[in-house]
Amino acid sequence: MSLMRQVWLLVLGVVLLSLTASVAVSTASVRLLLQTQLQIKNNDTAQALAMVLSQQQGDLVVMELQISALFDTGYYQSMVLRGADGKVVMERRATPRASLAPAWFVALAPIEARAGLAQVSNGWNAIGSVEVLSQSAYAHDELWRNLTRVALLLACIGGLACLAALSVLRRIRQPLDAVAAQARAVVDGSFNLVPESKVPELQGLTQAMNTMVLRVKSMFEAQAEQLQALRLQAHCDPLTGMSSRKHFMAELDSTLKRDEGPTHAGLVLLRLRDLGGLNQRLGHPTVDQILLAVAHAVKAYPDRVNGCLGGRLNGSDFALWLPAPDVAAETARALAEALRVSLPAFGSGIQVALSAVDLPREKTLSHWFGEADAALARAESQGGFAVEAVAPLAQASSEATLLALGERVWRNQIIEAIKDKRGRLGAYPVLDRAGQLLHLECPLQLQLEPGGAYESATRWLPLALRSRLTAEVDLLAVSLALEAIARDGQLRCVNIAPASLLDGSFVARLRETVFHEPQAARKLGLELAESAAVAHFDLLIELGRQLRPLGVKLGLEHAGAGLAQVDRLYQAGLDYVKLDVAVVSGVSGDAARAAFVRGMLVMLRSLALKVYAEGLVDAMDVQALWDCDLDGVTGPWASSQKL
Repeated sequence: MSLMRQVWLLVLGVVLLSLTASVAVSTASVRLLLQTQLQIKNNDTAQALAMVLSQQQGDLVVMELQISALFDTGYYQSMVLRGADGKVVMERRATPRASLAPAWFVALAPIEARAGLAQVSNGWNAIGSVEVLSQSAYAHDELWRNLTRVALLLACIGGLACLAALSVLRRIRQPLDAVAAQARAVVDGSFNLVPESKVPELQGLTQAMNTMVLRVKSMFEAQAEQLQALRLQAHCDPLTGMSSRKHFMAELDSTLKRDEGPTHAGLVLLRLRDLGGLNQRLGHPTVDQILLAVAHAVKAYPDRVNGCLGGRLNGSDFALWLPAPDVAAETARALAEALRVSLPAFGSGIQVALSAVDLPREKTLSHWFGEADAALARAESQGGFAVEAVAPLAQASSEATLLALGERVWRNQIIEAIKDKRGRLGAYPVLDRAGQLLHLECPLQLQLEPGGAYESATRWLPLALRSRLTAEVDLLAVSLALEAIARDGQLRCVNIAPASLLDGSFVARLRETVFHEPQAARKLGLELAESAAVAHFDLLIELGRQLRPLGVKLGLEHAGAGLAQVDRLYQAGLDYVKLDVAVVSGVSGDAARAAFVRGMLVMLRSLALKVYAEGLVDAMDVQALWDCDLDGVTGPWASSQKL
């Protein structure tokens, strides 16, 4: 039983006990008073009647008339006239009058008054005595009326006392509830401060809790700063702060394998010519300034364009990946022009070579760099700030033209597939250390043509993004997942496109869909890319606020360095985070990357989040992550295990 309930029952018990005691004491007092008054009335009436009868000089007829006249008033139960010898001369009796009070009350509070007795005489001669007994029912009626009035009055007072006590208890409970909610928020990874209580006994508690929350928050911020330092050490070039070659290649490989993104993209390579000669002529400090200037020019694109990647491949080479078609050549020329203007300030003879390629995303990583390296070699042979761009093949251009001409057809196909629910979910396991299945990742596949093959999101998602159909697609995926969960009870997670959050009605429709399947909803997970937390944090919070009360789990996928950019990650209401393959790939052979993963685990665990890794292929990396105490892994390695 809660403390407030115990206090409330105590107050209620005290009030009821006080009311009962007050009513009992008041009733007993009034009963004694009425019984005394009734006794006095009997005596007084007997004395008065005896005096009247004494004046009748022993005339029994007149005396009988006097007694009858008084008895007939109805207030008396009996009147008896006895002679001098004690024999009854005349007697008038009435049945006891029924009281208006309940029988149990009459039995509980009896009023018993003795009969009044007086002597009747004729001069100095005694002729007898008269005995008078009043009806006690009238006294019981008055006692009952008094009891009800007092009880009603005391009940009103008790009710007011209970209301006052309830108000006081609420005033005390509010800071206690606030502190309890604050403690639960800390467990969930949210650091909220509560106003200090005005109750002196609770003021110290709220002050202590606020101090603790601030200290925990400062510890979390310190962990985030330490994690940022570990990230720079593991993933970034020490001089420029750009991604190192290993991390850039891992990021690019992860990006090329994702479903979202354009069908074509661009890659720009930049090389500072004759790095060794520049070091001899200008000195290392000056060359470092030149490299920083080049890095600053390249980093301007990832800083402005979401999804753009930049990195330093080696001492003199930089790379820039652009998630858009037909922009690589233009970007390379803009970079060359900017460097042509800025680099001569550091000295003469500074030159760069640039190459730009535009290729379909399904091409392998080696194909991308093979084309770009060949173009870069041709640019180096030209001298100056040369740019060598590889134009898309004529066949590829024709395909792009056909795609543009057929965009309306593709859009209609997607709409019809959604309307007819021609979709199915994949099933990729997420395993824990013991090899047990945690949940299934379920990417949506659409059957664009009736009876045709089911196409992965790589084929139709870019066009769905362009046509603003992602909200409809995601609702279809959620409904299919709920149906599958209802069939077999297996936990499933589906992907939600960050663009869907921008649809004003999406969250409401999603909540309605989930609300009608309360049992299945408890085994449903929704995953959004890390970019959703970076670019649409408030919308992510609203999504969690609407769905988590229904039992839906919420997680981030493709998580990496972007988490450090989310200032209020503890308020996002997440249940788990999946680390991007670019973060966990190669962790077995790189102590710095392992330290960074451990740092992320410490930070995310402090927010009460589960941490998984995605895209794992190498069993050595998996074992290294188990050693880091990861909660689960997914990817080709997990899919190859026998459940």
